[in-house]
Amino acid sequence: MAVEADNVKVYTVNGPTASSSSSLPDWLTRKRAAKGKGKRAVREHVEGTIELIQGFEFPEASNRIKTTRDGQFAIATGTYKPQMRVWDLSQLTLKFERHSDAENVDFVMLSDDWTKSIHLQNDRTIEVHTQGGFHYRTRIPRFGRSLAYHFPSCDALFSAAGNEIYRLNLDQGRFMTPLVLQDDNEEILGVNTIDINPAHQLLAFGLDGAGSAQFWDPRSRTSVGVLRLPRSRLMPPGAGGDAPLSVTAISSRADGLSYAIGTSTGHTLLYDVRAAQPFALKDQGYGLPVKNVVWVEGGSRMAGDGMVISADRKVIKIWDRNSPSTNFAAITPAADLNHLHHVPASGLLMTANEGIQMATYYIPQLGPAPRWASFLENITEEMEDQTTRSVYEDYKFVERSELKTLGLDHLVGTPTLKPYMHGYFLSLKLYDAARIIANPFAYAEHREKMVRERMEKMAETRIRAKKDGAAAGVKKRLERKRKRAAAAKANGADGEGEDNAEGEADVEMSEAPRPSLLTDPRFAKVFEDPAFAVDENSREYALLNPSAVARRKDGDVQRKTAVEDEEEEEEEVLVGWPRGNSDAGALSKFDRRARPGQKNVRVEEAYSRTREQNRRANQGKFVPMRPASTGANGTRLADRDATFGQRRGTGTDGKSHSKSKSHDGGDGAMEVSWVPSSSGGGMDVDSGPRSAKGKPKARKGVEEFGAGMEKGYTGDDLQLP
Repeated sequence: MAVEADNVKVYTVNGPTASSSSSLPDWLTRKRAAKGKGKRAVREHVEGTIELIQGFEFPEASNRIKTTRDGQFAIATGTYKPQMRVWDLSQLTLKFERHSDAENVDFVMLSDDWTKSIHLQNDRTIEVHTQGGFHYRTRIPRFGRSLAYHFPSCDALFSAAGNEIYRLNLDQGRFMTPLVLQDDNEEILGVNTIDINPAHQLLAFGLDGAGSAQFWDPRSRTSVGVLRLPRSRLMPPGAGGDAPLSVTAISSRADGLSYAIGTSTGHTLLYDVRAAQPFALKDQGYGLPVKNVVWVEGGSRMAGDGMVISADRKVIKIWDRNSPSTNFAAITPAADLNHLHHVPASGLLMTANEGIQMATYYIPQLGPAPRWASFLENITEEMEDQTTRSVYEDYKFVERSELKTLGLDHLVGTPTLKPYMHGYFLSLKLYDAARIIANPFAYAEHREKMVRERMEKMAETRIRAKKDGAAAGVKKRLERKRKRAAAAKANGADGEGEDNAEGEADVEMSEAPRPSLLTDPRFAKVFEDPAFAVDENSREYALLNPSAVARRKDGDVQRKTAVEDEEEEEEEVLVGWPRGNSDAGALSKFDRRARPGQKNVRVEEAYSRTREQNRRANQGKFVPMRPASTGANGTRLADRDATFGQRRGTGTDGKSHSKSKSHDGGDGAMEVSWVPSSSGGGMDVDSGPRSAKGKPKARKGVEEFGAGMEKGYTGDDLQLP
């Protein structure tokens, strides 16, 4: 979750998550996914509501970002292609984008909204834009580095390579005499930055290579002072005295007295214009040039006015001007930083970076959320409620007796134990270690107990069948107790009597009977009256105890269904030995899979006997396919072994009823018999003349197909075998 830097939480509400912040989109996505929503719903939720500003990105990278003075729009420039984009903060979405011919170096909003702006391009071009689009273009002699606008005189100031500050008067529409900067000690390579104090309009210029900053009065257009940086404190050890030192960022405070100056060595110095020495010095730690320096004004009471934000390419640091050695918060962006903008009177930071998405960070302790993003406060409060760790979350409360059992009573009075009520708060890690040392088998015992309880719980759900032996034992015990109670009642409390029917000694009878339901006269009929006996043959008992009824036996033989009896008989015939507990046939046990290629003689003998029995039993029931016998005159005689067709063709008197040479009857029926050929390759019906090779000769008009089948009848008699 959120990374704490001195109890300050940083939340990423746009763009990639920084290494020292927590991402609200990721947190809300996990929260929504935990409610059982689908991936599609999560994706739509992220794209629709989680990002603070929709489409807050550029195709490749962003250069500068600022908000308008009315706080309703955010304007940024980037690439590629070079363009300017405007976002409507009230709608949290992109309003429009406008392309240009060259990349933007710096821009300034001339109006309170987005309608009028002036842009400095990297090809020495100056463009003026209005609400309708591009308005005017001009050029400056050298490549520009920074841009500022002086509202009282309508002068647009441009710094460039060299010692001149170009002035373009927008009221007159022409260039004015430039400001020429002079330095007797150092050569001015250029002017990196321009700042105009909002209190008294004093111009401040950060020089390149000279290690100083110059202040000019815009009314007289002359220099009023030079501020030289302490080179010995800023330059790394071993650097020569001629090493270049540049001012890369300047920011003036609204009080008109304080200035924050960023250097090329990664330092930020705080100055009072009334003193030549800095009263605070901050090192970024990377040795990279400072990109931005911002005074936090109108922040929350916790942060207080006077907070300073300094940023280089790698890190953003927020610190108090009175204690620069400690950070109020530190943010490491996921991509290299190009520009930083702090939304006035809020805790929101916007960055332009080397990446597609631009990042936005929200720090509740730095200031409230802007009016157009007030929902951030509710989200962060809910997030903090769920992620805040209590003071004693990692502690275990133990009593004095338990502390002595763990062998930690010698720690009483030390900071390790925190007294509370009747015990102490002990570190959870120390408690676990002490418990393991005191009882090494505690976990194993606990695990065994949990397994046993779970097995017992599962055993309770099983259906248990009451065995007849157990039921008989229960009946005997109840009967014995009933007789014992009756004998005790007849003999009195002295215990005199003879052995009972079960052979129990007089010593047992002499014992005084314990009070129970068996001796209570109110429940005597329950054990004596047959009407209260359980009828195990009733339907209700069978429904309540299906397993007991299924396993109940009649004598020593278990009940079997007719299907089970038939299956056992078939298995005895096929396998060769009877089922059950009998040892008969044990020698004929044979497993073909265990001993392949061997024969089971007993099984084959049993199979032969069974086959012979079936043949004798079925003798006379089935008639084999045999031709009818023929008499002397060529007529077929009736035969008991003849087929149905043969019998049909021959009457009881032995005369043939056939009216033609064919074997078909009067109704057109025909009888055909197939006899396996000697080669085993199908059936051969034709037994007529054959060729030299033994194959039947082809007949005219007859087509043979299949196994002995013909098509095309010629009227000749079929030759039956």
